[in-house]
Amino acid sequence: MNQAPDCPSPATTTRPGEHFDAHLAQPVFFCAPSRLVIADGAIRQAAPLLAAQGWRHALLVTDRFFSQSSPWVKALVDSLSLNGISVRVFDDGEPDPTVTLCDQATRELSPDLQANPFDHVIALGGGSNIDLAKALCLTLALQCPIRELVGQSRWPKEPLPLVAIPTTAGTGSEITPGTILVDPASPTKVAVMGNGLRPKIALIDPELTYSCPPRVTADAGIDALTHAIESLITKDGKDFDTGLDPDPGYSGRNALTMPLALQAIQWIFKALPVAMEHPHDPQARRMLAYASVYAALSYGSAGLHAVHGLAYALAGVTHDTHGSTNAVFLPYVMDALLEERAEELGWIAQAGSVSVAAGAAPAAPSQAAALVRDLIAKVGLRTNLREFGIQAGQLGQLIEQGLAVTRLAKAYPAAGVNEAYARIVNAAFHGTLTG
Repeated sequence: MNQAPDCPSPATTTRPGEHFDAHLAQPVFFCAPSRLVIADGAIRQAAPLLAAQGWRHALLVTDRFFSQSSPWVKALVDSLSLNGISVRVFDDGEPDPTVTLCDQATRELSPDLQANPFDHVIALGGGSNIDLAKALCLTLALQCPIRELVGQSRWPKEPLPLVAIPTTAGTGSEITPGTILVDPASPTKVAVMGNGLRPKIALIDPELTYSCPPRVTADAGIDALTHAIESLITKDGKDFDTGLDPDPGYSGRNALTMPLALQAIQWIFKALPVAMEHPHDPQARRMLAYASVYAALSYGSAGLHAVHGLAYALAGVTHDTHGSTNAVFLPYVMDALLEERAEELGWIAQAGSVSVAAGAAPAAPSQAAALVRDLIAKVGLRTNLREFGIQAGQLGQLIEQGLAVTRLAKAYPAAGVNEAYARIVNAAFHGTLTG
């Protein structure tokens, strides 16, 4: 691959640490769970920790796989009971939860509020279960349909406290301020955002990811990679439009988020192929768990942009998984930002080239997108829109619906966002990279 003409070579770019020094003037608004536990076997620490908060009545949100085909729900319920915490299990979680499911669950669970009012909610599972639990923290507290809360970040009552125990390494929902739901009345997914939705406690247990099927590992790993890369190359904090919100969920990249993102990228390049081939490799699973948390800590403050906006549009058409719809756009968004983010793409290229061959020479910034696309293909995910069954006549719809996710479109870190989205979608359709 030839280096793009106007991009500095890695030898002429500053080292990451020096670049982060230059970002010390960026404003920082950083939120994270008040308690973050990362350890093999962390789930066994849950009950004593929750009891120490004074909580006594839990709602556990999960799905039938975990309640019927894993030992974790029973073990957690038994441990909570021994620690004086009663538990109501709701196990009707499903992939890509809908606003309809949330409202049905609210109606089903509301009678429990009269007898033993929940004082906290526990989410066990992937990002879908955590997103559903976040939504229920609001709707059970406010007793209203979730659609009424879309677009709001201030509520008349605080949501119920949430404890998130993820079973995948990628979603980052255990860190972030939003819940993403499918709305049958909307062409794209809808979001309810606010820092009050960030979990109070996140327990990250790499052992829970050992049983993930290869496709789930791939989806989650590339989702985490997307979070890290998008937040590394998003708008600077000084340029980010928070709408003058004094308590913003997302506020642009800064000297705190960028090192977290870069470390996550390095870990994912190194560990994801290993975990795909050796699912019980403890070091690879730990590395992916840490990478997911680091990426989420980064994007949970810096924010996301074109990849996720277009992925939501694609999911509205195909209903494919979140990781796969992110994956197909990620290299092409990187490629579109080669001029604006050459330095950061050089760091990504170096991480990718070193993972391919020990002692390899640093790759050029123009090679970053291709290295990421190679990793996506290696773990079995699709790399162009035609592989999703998308036809040329549908590209305009994807562009329009991607731009309609305005909270993400406005964070795109270059001028001419409409034209940029069009170029990205067309490149993703044909599978073309300038590098």
